[in-house]
Amino acid sequence: MKAKRSSPEYSCQRRTQRHSGYPSGMDTDELRRFVLVRLAEDEERLAQEKLPLLDEAEGRGRLRIIRSDDGSGLLLLPGPIQAAEERVPVPFPEKFPLLRAEVEQTHDEALLRLLAAAYDTHHDWQEEWR
Repeated sequence: MKAKRSSPEYSCQRRTQRHSGYPSGMDTDELRRFVLVRLAEDEERLAQEKLPLLDEAEGRGRLRIIRSDDGSGLLLLPGPIQAAEERVPVPFPEKFPLLRAEVEQTHDEALLRLLAAAYDTHHDWQEEWR
């Protein structure tokens, strides 16, 4: 996912490393593991015909995961969902493999923090990730 300089959005179509602006010394591997485990739990929730927590967080306006304009990837954006006529939410089965692959490979701490924030009610959540 790529961060654009003009806005805090991320794209699954490009892999980049950027300085996050957060204090250094944070264990991004631990954060990555947390997000990967939560995504796997969401996949299990979907298999049980329950709403994934990531989709629930999108519904509450915590973040948005939408298709890029050219349809070649996804954009991860902080903040509330756009009007339905502007962007259509990506179904969890479509976004899950892209997000998992990106989380496994990214060095973008801001991206990991944004995804982790969707799961901030989980008992393994750490406030330093906010």
